[in-house]
Amino acid sequence: MTSGPNPVDFSDQAAQAARRSLDVRWIHGSESAKHNTDPELQVHHYDEHTVILRQNKAVDYEAPFLFLLFGDERAVLIDTGATASPEYFPLRRVVDGLVADWLARHPRTGYQLLVLHSHGHGDHVAGDAQFAGRPDTVVVDAALDTVREFLGLGDDPGTPALLDLGGRVLTCLASPGHHAAAITYYDPFTGFLLTGDTVYPGRLYVADWDAYVATVDRLIAFADAHPVSHVLGCHIEMTTEPGVDYPIRYTYQPDEPPLQMTVGQLHDIRRALVEVAGRPGRHVYDDFLIVYQA
Repeated sequence: MTSGPNPVDFSDQAAQAARRSLDVRWIHGSESAKHNTDPELQVHHYDEHTVILRQNKAVDYEAPFLFLLFGDERAVLIDTGATASPEYFPLRRVVDGLVADWLARHPRTGYQLLVLHSHGHGDHVAGDAQFAGRPDTVVVDAALDTVREFLGLGDDPGTPALLDLGGRVLTCLASPGHHAAAITYYDPFTGFLLTGDTVYPGRLYVADWDAYVATVDRLIAFADAHPVSHVLGCHIEMTTEPGVDYPIRYTYQPDEPPLQMTVGQLHDIRRALVEVAGRPGRHVYDDFLIVYQA
């Protein structure tokens, strides 16, 4: 249990969040490793209590995005990146510094850190071990049974769960299709819908067609009923040219579109799924690709 004299008011922020821009020039790699000048992690403070991080493409071409959200009693880090080594990917050091800075501005005792994941693929869980032994920290394994038990998600993927960070309450939605244990997180304070690898400007790899279609339907129904400011996945793989993606393992992406997508683009994905109709292959659309191998 934490204590602090000045609790943060996380209520009634969605209307403001819907108007807040996310105009960021993300680190996007270098022409060669020799010319790399990017930090190991780019840190963007979306607001006083919300941080978006991106991994350096020279360290790992996946360059995933990670999200650190602060509540009154604990913070949650969603995903731990693609690299285990703290020498090349000092995630623990960066997160410790961000937490210390936040606590300096919002003093309280017994503040906790929770480490969760969008799903269990290796480029989203590699840094977990850096948090082993960290005081007041819980690292939740990304395995299906473990994460669903921790969050209180039952067998029905249509029933969401709530995660209270202390005044900042996230909605957690089971989102299978890309990965069986995928979770989408909705944060009403920012209006973020954090979709992991289920939805992002890139190659949408579908492992289970029926589950993926049901997940997209679920996300659309949720987004249509809640104020969503940005749909945020964990990668950028498209170029600014419609329908053209960067090749896999590319480490230099100077012409990236924004990370953020819209609820309208969720509907675009649903229409594309109708057109694809479960046919295996690589199906190209302006803002994303659907890649399905039955």
